[in-house]
Amino acid sequence: MIDIPTIEDTAQAVAPTRRRRRRRRGDGKMAVGAAIVGLFVLAAVLAPLITGGHPGDQDLLNRLAHPSHAHLLGTDQLGRDEWTRLVYAIRIDLRVAVLGSLIPAVLGSLIGIVAGLGGNWLDTAIMRTSDVVVSLPLFIFFIALVGLLGPGTGFLFLGPGELPLIIGFTVISWVVYARLLRSEVRRVRSMDFVRAARLGGLPRWRVIAGHIVPNAIGQSIVYFFVDVGLAVVAISTLSFLGVGIPIGTPEWGSMIQSGRSVIQTNWWLIAAPGVAIALIGMGLALIGDGLDDRIKS
Repeated sequence: MIDIPTIEDTAQAVAPTRRRRRRRRGDGKMAVGAAIVGLFVLAAVLAPLITGGHPGDQDLLNRLAHPSHAHLLGTDQLGRDEWTRLVYAIRIDLRVAVLGSLIPAVLGSLIGIVAGLGGNWLDTAIMRTSDVVVSLPLFIFFIALVGLLGPGTGFLFLGPGELPLIIGFTVISWVVYARLLRSEVRRVRSMDFVRAARLGGLPRWRVIAGHIVPNAIGQSIVYFFVDVGLAVVAISTLSFLGVGIPIGTPEWGSMIQSGRSVIQTNWWLIAAPGVAIALIGMGLALIGDGLDDRIKS
C-alpha cells in the first residue's frame, strides 16, 4: 500500500526549509545593515584622520567652492568644509539618537513588564498614562521643552542642546516600548512552558527572568534599531526648524537648512546630508528587519 502524503505532512516538510530561507535572508539583511552603520561609526571615530581639520574652520576666500581635491564636498556660505562637517555631524546625530532611544527603551520595557505582570489597577493606570503621553503633539512638545530648558552648555559628554532632546525622546518614546512589551508579556505568560515552569515549583522571579522576559523582549529589540533611525530623522527635522542643536553646530538638519538658499547652484550642500540621513536610516532598518526574520524563524 502506497502512503499518500497529507497536506499536514507536506506543510511540516516545507516549514524547516522556509525557516532556513528566512534565517538566511535575515542574516543577509543584518550583514548589509551592520556594514552601513559600521561605516558611519568608523567615520565618526576616525573623523580627525579622514577630514581636513575642525568643522568650524572658515576659509572666507573660498566660500561656496565646488567639490574639489581640497574640499571633497565643497564649502558652505562661510567657507567651512562640507565633508568635515558631514563627518563630525555623525557624532552628534548618532549619540543623541542612540541615547534618545536606549533610555526610553530600558524605561519603557521595565514599565511594560510591570504592566504585563501586574494587577488590573496597575495595568490600567500605566495604560491611561501612556494614552496621555501619546496625545502630546511631538514637535510642539519639543519646542516647548527646549524653550523651557534652553540649549545649555552641555552635560557630561553631551554637547549644547543635546540633553533637552534626549529628555524629550524619553518622555515621548517610552510608551511604544511599554505597550509592546506589555502585550508580549501577557501573551508569553499564558503559554504552556511558563505554566509548566510554575507547576515545577520555580520561584516567580526565575519564571519571569528566565522564561517570560527572554521570550517577550525580541520585538522590543527589533523596534529599538528602527527607533534609532526615526530619532535621527527627528533630530534633523528639529535642527532644520532651529530647535535643539544650536545653529552653527555640525548637524545634518542644520546643514540642510543652511544650504536651502543656494540649492540651485550648490545642490550638494543639501544632497550630502540628505543622503547620509537616508543611508543611516536604511542601515538601521535593515538590522531591525533582519533581526525580525531571525526571531520569527
